[in-house]
Amino acid sequence: VQLVESGGGLVKAGGSLRLSCAASGRIFSINDMGWYRQVPGKQRDLVASITRSGSTTYADSVKGRFTISRDNAKNTVFLQMDSLNAEDTAVYYCNAGVVAIGTFRSVNAWGQGTLVTVSS
Repeated sequence: VQLVESGGGLVKAGGSLRLSCAASGRIFSINDMGWYRQVPGKQRDLVASITRSGSTTYADSVKGRFTISRDNAKNTVFLQMDSLNAEDTAVYYCNAGVVAIGTFRSVNAWGQGTLVTVSS
């Protein structure tokens, strides 16, 4: 199973970016999906998560600015980021609980990360 992120880049403060993460491989189902972010020297923190049924959770720092969504048919999760500020600069990682075909347990899968840089 692979998670591939896209959509990172450089944006000015106040701008927007949309991250995408597509899961591929021998996938039976995907449970929770989410986005984490990490800056050098700090731990990786949860930004937002979404259950298969669409229930969402957000870090306080991004509430009202970021929106997480998913397309279950395409095994894809999105993160719409609006009103970006310099504190949002980080490497963003996609995460998913994946049940592979032929197994009966969920495995925690990670993407390779995509860099988001917000210039002030």
